[in-house]
Amino acid sequence: MDDFLIGATQIFTFSTLVYMFAGSIAGIVAAAIPGFTVTMAIVLTLPLTFAMEPLQGIAVMLSVYVGGYTGGLISAALLGIPGTPSSVATTFDAYPMARNGEPGRALSIGVWASFFGTIISTVVLIFAAPPLALFAVKLGPWEYFSLIVFALTIVGSLVGSSVVRGMLAGLVGLLISTVGTDPILGRARFDFDIEMLQTGFPFLVVLIGIFAISQLVSEVEDAKNIRSGNSLVTGAIDFQTWKVFKEVLMRPVNLLRSSILGVLIGALPGAGGSIANLLAYDQAKRASKYPERFGKGETDGIVASEAGNSATAGGGLIPLIGLGIPGSAVDAILMASLMVHGISVGPRLILDHGDLVYGMFIAMAVASLMMLIVSVFSMRLFLRITQVPKWAIVPVVMTCCVVGAFALNNRVTDLYLLIIIGIAGYAMRALGYSLAPLVLGVILGPIAETNLRRALMTDADLSLFISRPISLIFLVAAVLSIAWAIRSHLKNSKTTKRTSNESAS
Repeated sequence: MDDFLIGATQIFTFSTLVYMFAGSIAGIVAAAIPGFTVTMAIVLTLPLTFAMEPLQGIAVMLSVYVGGYTGGLISAALLGIPGTPSSVATTFDAYPMARNGEPGRALSIGVWASFFGTIISTVVLIFAAPPLALFAVKLGPWEYFSLIVFALTIVGSLVGSSVVRGMLAGLVGLLISTVGTDPILGRARFDFDIEMLQTGFPFLVVLIGIFAISQLVSEVEDAKNIRSGNSLVTGAIDFQTWKVFKEVLMRPVNLLRSSILGVLIGALPGAGGSIANLLAYDQAKRASKYPERFGKGETDGIVASEAGNSATAGGGLIPLIGLGIPGSAVDAILMASLMVHGISVGPRLILDHGDLVYGMFIAMAVASLMMLIVSVFSMRLFLRITQVPKWAIVPVVMTCCVVGAFALNNRVTDLYLLIIIGIAGYAMRALGYSLAPLVLGVILGPIAETNLRRALMTDADLSLFISRPISLIFLVAAVLSIAWAIRSHLKNSKTTKRTSNESAS
């Protein structure tokens, strides 16, 4: 209790609260720009915290962290472009809802889901950090590979109307992930002596090209709409935030399931918000009585994706606080910040610096509240985007995409890849291919390959994948997931065929 009170005293000072509020705004704005990730925002914040007290500096970066997970929702809902990799699944329902004339409702649902996801993850973090950290550290490459195999089965629920096309898109994503430098041996592969392929396809470049560039090209395809001044999204900017608050709370099972899933994924080193975002969406769709509504502006889809990715913020701190193991790039930066101030990060962190740890818990809760306040009061400003005509907003967003892709590695070749991938994404969209499986393959491909090879280099015995209990559980879950996807697709196909026959008769 003494440590808790000391931590609270340090957090609830005027200067710390002001800095945290500024951090929330910075995180939301940075993540709303396609190509500018939460990690980039945290890196830019780090030097500004060196002159602060350790807890104050960590609190500011946590505010940027929490705000960043929500900021990606803005461009995902209003532009159909994920602001960050962790908001990919948010576009599936938030953007259709916005285009159906409810942009304010789409944003409000996402903001409230993010808030509750962060709060739930903070509560879990407080009570379960030590045991969950010990569980996470026991996972070897066999378990990680099996987990990714299970995650890859999400393709079954993202294929759209055609299973074959969806599977092909996922396979293309996996193939793209193998281009470039070998993650284990460091050798170049599949580059065909082309310079811009030697470093592979950076994930953010693929993400921006597939979603942003292809979406913008689709918008400008109809020159008549551009000249007429139509906006990307239509609808009034008036909305009832508290009504949406009740709407989100009316889905406690989905909210809790997605948040707990986000915590568990966040606690696994190397996973993160992008996987949790997609997994939570997939599980919500499977559990829904009306899965056919997903992808058309379904509330449960937005709640699941935003609660899932925001909950990874608290989950990622579990191995960092419990074991001194950073679960993501952002957690590594937080760890570096503590080390700069002479604080040793490891299993004894809670014992030696209890006030700091409890202060971080409080800072997470305060940061989520500040994110909510900033988002609610600035929402009408962001919704003004819906009133901007296409001829004005398309070139601005295109410029942001190009700058974001270049800022990632400062390579001109990434811009060439961006154009090529954007054109390919537009062609796939025009031919009726689902883009989500491709992105999923690019995200999970490197993780699956790295852990498979590590497992085989440790022990070539393939039976270890089924003899290790946790690995076997993930593989069984993958088989059940595939069976469920096939069953759902066949059921939907029969329903569609029956409806067509009734309409014809």
